[in-house]
Amino acid sequence: MSTQRTISFPSQELIDAVGPIPENLKAVLWDLENDPETPLEDIDIAVLPYMANPRTLENLRKAPNVTVVQTQTTGFDGMIDLIGDRADINTASGVHAAATAEMALGLAIASLRGFPQSVRDQQQGRWNPQQWPGLADRTVGLVGVGGIGEEIRKRLEPFEVNLLRFGSTARTDEHGEVFATSELAARAPEIEVLILIVPLNDSTRHLVDAQLLAKLPDGATVINVARGPVVDTDAIVAEVASGRLNMASDVFDPEPLPAGHPLWQHPNALVIPHNGGNTKAFFPRMVKLLKKQVQAWAAANDGENLVHRS
Repeated sequence: MSTQRTISFPSQELIDAVGPIPENLKAVLWDLENDPETPLEDIDIAVLPYMANPRTLENLRKAPNVTVVQTQTTGFDGMIDLIGDRADINTASGVHAAATAEMALGLAIASLRGFPQSVRDQQQGRWNPQQWPGLADRTVGLVGVGGIGEEIRKRLEPFEVNLLRFGSTARTDEHGEVFATSELAARAPEIEVLILIVPLNDSTRHLVDAQLLAKLPDGATVINVARGPVVDTDAIVAEVASGRLNMASDVFDPEPLPAGHPLWQHPNALVIPHNGGNTKAFFPRMVKLLKKQVQAWAAANDGENLVHRS
């Protein structure tokens, strides 16, 4: 009989929803802030809290024998630096795809149809009809063609846009041409709506910098549902403050966006507090993934969404 391994969950609700746990796994509660009932050195597999702050994640180092880490997010930026080579990292890829795609489309429609201005007008009881660009017939640059990028593409189809997709390499797939991200600057003058859904890594940090933003046409909208540092904050602040570009973003650098930050004050900046995957669809989808993961781990298999091997 295989040796029992201990798997930590960040909440009792998650333990109850995922259970029953296979006999050769033992479930314990550890939110990475309070000590678990079992010794930290006994924990072999750690399911991380959703959207845990970096200070909390640092406590993973207190559990020296963890060999598998399961995130509840799609992104895992910073996790390899934290974990090093001592543990496998599995993500929640797919769990947030629909919700994040919803957010991208919602930000686009809200910004291009003037919803934030209408909310401000409503607060003042002001009837203020205006002509807004709208999404139909706009040229949309979608940067990122992975799982969430594909969900965004599907949702854009009914809106009658001219879609340019950008991936790490140029290729053709069943939906047409994918341009290389290196071609983004050359195509930027055409792009009226720029949607970002790329992982954060060395090649995508400040992918959208002052030079790229300067190439976008006047009145273009930048929508970020990726990670804050994909966009150079100082550069986007300058463009938004000038009124030349619009921004609708779910992610920021720094995050949380501090009180008094200039992005709060500009009417052409729509600020959402990193709510992309945080819908009522999240918990049952995460539970469904974890049910499959615990069965895989009980059988000494990798499980789904392995992005880093120890």
